[in-house]
Amino acid sequence: MKIVVVGTGYVGLVTGTCLADVGIDVICVDVDAKKIENLKNGILPIYEPGLEKLVHRNFDKGRLQFSTSLPESIPGADVAFIAVGTPPGEDGSADLQYVLAVAREIGENMNDYGVIVTKSTVPVGTAAKVKNEINQALARRNKEIPFDVASNPEFLKEGAAVNDFMKPDRIVIGVESERAKQVLDKLYHPFTLNGHPVIFMDVPSAEMTKYAANAMLATKISFMNDIANLCEIMGADVNLVRKGIGTDPRIGNKFIYPGIGYGGSCFPKDVKALIRTARENGHEMRILQAVEDVNEDQKSVLFNKVKEHFGDLKGRHFAMWGLSFKPNTDDMREAPSLSVIEQLQSNGST
Repeated sequence: MKIVVVGTGYVGLVTGTCLADVGIDVICVDVDAKKIENLKNGILPIYEPGLEKLVHRNFDKGRLQFSTSLPESIPGADVAFIAVGTPPGEDGSADLQYVLAVAREIGENMNDYGVIVTKSTVPVGTAAKVKNEINQALARRNKEIPFDVASNPEFLKEGAAVNDFMKPDRIVIGVESERAKQVLDKLYHPFTLNGHPVIFMDVPSAEMTKYAANAMLATKISFMNDIANLCEIMGADVNLVRKGIGTDPRIGNKFIYPGIGYGGSCFPKDVKALIRTARENGHEMRILQAVEDVNEDQKSVLFNKVKEHFGDLKGRHFAMWGLSFKPNTDDMREAPSLSVIEQLQSNGST
């Protein structure tokens, strides 16, 4: 099989590299010429444990290639993954301009049947927009080339992404035809051989699954932070409470550690986008709105403790131990530490 992955950020690079590592020929495409040149020289744009070794190995074996040209890469591709950014707009909605631009370029250059897969986190209905862009591009060429659009959301944890891809809890795939299902079933056959389940569903359900999963995890974090704040008021030990509820299999012990709020490239963006999508469709996500409010308040909890302890902070010096939004990553996007730093600086500290 020939696979093209468009976008060499966190999702695209991990996806392309891990597929190459199970023996599939992959071309990773990016418009950033410097990034592609660096990748060809073994320099990665992100830090992810174990990824650099896999990139070097598969590039050296010729299974993993890097290119700046989608027109040269897309012809003959069995599957094309769209893994470009979907940054939030001012209203919290996902910006699809890059996704749709890639879809348009695919339509302008494809020459045979292929499955175009949205790997980026995108709102329900995006696959239909991707399909429309490709159809319009084909119409301008006066071409009738069959294709399918599918959704295959990623569930990778930064800091453990390689292991998550190679040993997934589940692989969710939304398809609209039996032909697309067969192609993607073949693509993921090396994983199903090892007992990792593939869950096929319709495309809108797959698109919603990603948002629902991230929203649920964000909810657990905000809930536990709220409980931690109440424990402090009431004289209870939140760590003991956490152990007490975490041993209940209905709850589980993951994502119930209190802290200064969630951050990163996914949870803040996806919670906002889901709230916005619901509102556009006449529905209020009241629980998620509370989740977001609690998370925003939580960013001030540590600062308030510092201010209560020291009083006047003007002229004081502080060291921050741990800046990224979670361990084993260099990702500073929406990191709560930035909020703490800003609050300290605005009160005269360095």
